[in-house]
Parts: sequence; C-alpha cells; structure tokens
Amino acid sequence: MSENTSYTTEEIARLLKISKLKVYDLIKKGELPSYRVGKQMRVDHSDLEAYKQNSRSTSASAATQGAAAAPVPLQTGIPFVLPPATFSPPLHLTQPGGGPVKATATNIVITGQDMSLDILATHLERSLPSSRPLRSYAGSLDSLIAMYNGESDIVSTHLLDGDTGEYNLPYIRKLLVGFPYLVVHMLTRSAGLYVRQGNPQNIRGWQDLQQPGLKLINRERGSGVRVLLDEQLRLHGIPAAGLSGYGTEENSHLAVAGRVARGEADVGIGIEKAAKIIEGLEFIPLIQERYDLVMLKKPENEQWIGAVLDILRSQAFKSELNTIHSYDLTGTGEIIYET
Repeated sequence: MSENTSYTTEEIARLLKISKLKVYDLIKKGELPSYRVGKQMRVDHSDLEAYKQNSRSTSASAATQGAAAAPVPLQTGIPFVLPPATFSPPLHLTQPGGGPVKATATNIVITGQDMSLDILATHLERSLPSSRPLRSYAGSLDSLIAMYNGESDIVSTHLLDGDTGEYNLPYIRKLLVGFPYLVVHMLTRSAGLYVRQGNPQNIRGWQDLQQPGLKLINRERGSGVRVLLDEQLRLHGIPAAGLSGYGTEENSHLAVAGRVARGEADVGIGIEKAAKIIEGLEFIPLIQERYDLVMLKKPENEQWIGAVLDILRSQAFKSELNTIHSYDLTGTGEIIYET
C-alpha cells in the first residue's frame, strides 16, 4: 500500500471493523491524525498504520496488567463498554482553507441527519475559529448512545414516547443518567406518511398500515422515524410482524421517499421536506415532531455551548433555515431542560 494513500472515515470504519462514530471519537481524541479535504475528513495510510501499531502495544500492556473495560448497564437494559482512558497526542490537521489547525483547536462532533445541523456546523466554524465541527450522520437513539460513550458533543434527537406523547426528554433522562446536560429546541417539523401520487391505496393514518397486501419501506433501527413507527404500531395494536416490508430498511428520508415514488413500496414514514423534493409523491401529515439538541455541560464546553446558543437565536441562522420548506422555528434556541 502506498504511503500516499488516504482513507475517508467510512473506509477507516470498514478497515478497523468499528463504527463511524468511533472513528470520529479517535479523531476527536487525537489518537488518529486527520485532515480535511473540502467537507470530508481523511486519514493517511501511514497514520492509520501508526495507530494500529500503537493499539497493539497498548493492548499488550493492558493484557499484562490484567486491565479490562467494565460493562456499564443503563436503565434501558442495554449493556455498554466504556473504553479505558488513553493519552491523546496532538493532532496534525488542516482547516477548510488548507492552513494548519492550531494545537488548541476544539473538535466538536455534531451527530444527527438533518441538514439544519450542516448549517449549524458552518455557522459555528465561522463564529468560533478555534473550533472544528465534525459531522456524523447517525439516528437519534444511536446519537444519544454515542454521547453516553463520549463519542459526540452535540446530539440531535426526535424520539417520541408514545405513552406520554412527549418528545426526547423521556429518552434523554434514561440514557444520560448522571450526566449534566442542556436540551435546546432546534425546530419543529411535520412527520407522517409517504404515498404515491393520487394515494392509490387511500391511506389516511396509522391504522391503514394494516391493509392486506400493503408494502412498507422502513427506516433503520435507532432512527427517530423508526421509533415513531414502532410506537404508533404499539399504540394502535398493529403487530409489526404482520407488515410486509417492515424488515426492509433505508437510512434516510429521501431514500424512503424515493422507493415509494418508484413504486417499490406503497407507504413509508418520514418528514415533509423529503416529499417536496421527490416527484410523484404525496405526504400525509400525522404529527408535529420536536427536533432538539443535547449538549453536555462541562467546563471545557462552556465557550462553544455559548456560541451554539447565540447561533440558534441569531437572525442569520433562522433566515437560512427559513429557506428550507416545512421548518417551524418558533422557540429555536430556547433551553427546554437543564440538569
């Protein structure tokens, strides 16, 4: 392999057989030197090999000492393993313009899939030059788990608790037990069903998902839309096992909407914005979902948390989001919960 070869974060994840979130965590900690080409992070082959060699040495040392990470159970009953503390060497990075990143640059991992987060990352990089926002595209539940494991700094979430009708807070309270955190409202958006133009199956609501012969296209586990669907199926007494296509997954609103528009499925679940982009599609609004941000309250995070709040409340940020159809920005930047 040529020393000039470089890898994307996705390629690193496949090579090391770890999640993309873990790759961002290694970059954030400085264990895996990286640089940016446009909006994409890259890692040189030589730096990857150096990391692998260092990991082998660390593992051998830990085995000699009998050290092991202990499983930490959450209230959800999901087991997690917290990695042992490691030394973080300085990063060798470049800014978007190609210049070197200062050693004091703060890497901020923003996790979530909505394009509003990309806009937030751009504004944060402009307003706080000492920061380097990194984007990770994971679902709401997976994002919260990443925050618990120390792999994310700003998490977006839109998780419905069917029993209370409340968004986000029931899940955040259970997953981030013992953490000091801040929950800030980002936006509200309409979620519902995608059907083909003309709605040939005459689908109007959740109960219609149990129509005989209806084919569904689902979202991946851990996404807010998947949780929304599963909660509605539970509340309406519809067995998931009886739905054709329940096990067929896509990882974005656009992918789901596209498959419905092409006739590969009769119905999908997603947000209104995607329906405005894909032709041959109709959207049936069923719920207004809260899209909130979670940030951990640590002394070292105070500066960029203040910058994020200022951005969310700024007219420039809201004006840019207003160009995107179906966002309700009432209350954007409002702190809705704080431990």
